[in-house]
Amino acid sequence: MEYTTIVIRCPNWIGDAVMATPVFPEVKRLFPNATCIALSSEPIAQLLQGVPGIDEHIHFSREKERKRAEEQRMAQVLKNRRCDLGILLTRSFSSAWMMWRANISCRIGYNDHFRKFLLSHPLPLPKHEQHDVFTYLDILKPFGEVDKEPQLHLNVTDEEKGSARALLHANGVNPGQKILVVNPGAAYGSAKCWPKSSFCAVINALGEDIAVVCIGNTKEVAIGLPERVVDLTQKTSLRDLLAVISISDSILTNDSGPMHIAAALKKPLVALFGSTNPRRTGPWNQGTVIYKDVECSPCYKRECPKDFRCMTQITPEEVLEKLDLC
Repeated sequence: MEYTTIVIRCPNWIGDAVMATPVFPEVKRLFPNATCIALSSEPIAQLLQGVPGIDEHIHFSREKERKRAEEQRMAQVLKNRRCDLGILLTRSFSSAWMMWRANISCRIGYNDHFRKFLLSHPLPLPKHEQHDVFTYLDILKPFGEVDKEPQLHLNVTDEEKGSARALLHANGVNPGQKILVVNPGAAYGSAKCWPKSSFCAVINALGEDIAVVCIGNTKEVAIGLPERVVDLTQKTSLRDLLAVISISDSILTNDSGPMHIAAALKKPLVALFGSTNPRRTGPWNQGTVIYKDVECSPCYKRECPKDFRCMTQITPEEVLEKLDLC
């Protein structure tokens, strides 16, 4: 069947949105004459600027006090656009409810959160463990074969890279220095975070020819790090963050959105995993994962209820050995 206007409901988290980027060029390949609309929150729309396969962005606010009004507004916007295929990369009831209210005839997504009756094509959840890149792509299988060797897609312009270099220079980074971006936080919770003391040990072992730049969305992320660290926490937009990562030489990171951004931009990286499963959400085809696979991991808890052995068993020495800063 041919479709004219396709709306893709994007994931809400940065890392998930990056892992879902192979979906967009695949939709365009399957339906080359259709208009492809990416429906997302405003930050995710920023992230996906320039991603191939997206013809148009429609974004909304995720502020709790506006949630119901925004869902109603989006349903009306999609109804006015006469979308005839809705692809849900989210698993929430509300996203399926929005597509149903928009009178989209074909609504396809995973059968989760009691929303089966809202989908015209409910799909069973994957029965075997696989990377989330494939879990997103598999939603398209009813329409044809999908890419077996998918690539992540993010776009950073030369102008954005130039602005990032200027930002780092203004914060004391010299043109000849190599740049290590460190990401000691994780929005999901502390169970994903390698101890701050271990990050400090790695940073203190590096030569002065390496500039260390800390990123994060809360000011607390950089507290306690050595004075030499350039603190960019809460000082960049999402587009700025992409550009800073794109011009870095390496990134040391917990399992987080910036980790997936670095993977999409093909940057050398070391990713530290504890409470989550790298076989599902590891950096796609890029970098080195350090994961101890202890008996209680992956637990997917936001805070560790035990002794945090999954992270404390990772030593600064082995991280230094894996960092690609030669």
